[in-house]
Amino acid sequence: MAEEKVKNKENNKEKVIRKFSGVVVSDKMDKTIVVKVDRTATHAKYKKSFVISNSYKVHDEKNEHKEGDKVWFVQCRPLSKGKRWRVISKS
Repeated sequence: MAEEKVKNKENNKEKVIRKFSGVVVSDKMDKTIVVKVDRTATHAKYKKSFVISNSYKVHDEKNEHKEGDKVWFVQCRPLSKGKRWRVISKS
């Protein structure tokens, strides 16, 4: 996950833009892909590392991404009930 801080000129507030990269798991919906993001965490007591996986529904306007592709996506306005992300590039 990468975060950028962008300053708004009108009200002088900072907005955090969150970027994720992940692997496309499903492309069966129209203009929507499901992306799986893996991150590692360490247990506080036992110091063991483990993987946490989250899946996000991401807007893909041109239906150009297929299963197995690695993509970068960012947060945007709500596009549907469960879709709040859009693809920015293929990596």
